[in-house]
Parts: sequence; structure tokens; C-alpha cells
Amino acid sequence: MKPVDVYTQPLCGFCTAALRLLATKGAQVTEIDTARQPGKRAEMIQRANGARTTPQIFVGDTHVGGCDDLFALENAGKLDALLQG
Repeated sequence: MKPVDVYTQPLCGFCTAALRLLATKGAQVTEIDTARQPGKRAEMIQRANGARTTPQIFVGDTHVGGCDDLFALENAGKLDALLQG
């Protein structure tokens, strides 16, 4: 299974929902808290081609986008294949 990076911030309901879905899939998630690690916010923006909202989700080197994008992949039946690589 591909590693997953999720850039988050505290009290973000969308971050929590995304992390919960990934946990049900058994994904190996690295949560990167942009509030506790301010330098990571600039890294997130660069990796996400300018996206500034959290969460920003990466499966391996693939930028998924935010929570809605993650759930759209799940609803389309494409998330499992992406995670498996």
C-alpha cells in the first residue's frame, strides 16, 4: 500500500473526516500538522500547486486534493486502486 501524507490543522472537520476514511482503508498515513509545524504549510502549498486549504492529501506522489476529492474517489470506486498502486 502506498504511503499517504495528509496536511492538517487543528479543529478541522474535513481533516478529521479524511483521516477517518483513510483509517478504514488501513492506509499508512503521515499526518502533518501545519499549525504545529509552520514551515510545513509552505511545503504543502508548493506540493499542492498553490492550494492553501486543509486537508491536502497525497497518495504516494499523487496529489489527491482535499477531503471532497478524497470522498469523490471513494464514491467512484477508485480510492482502493490508488492506495494499492
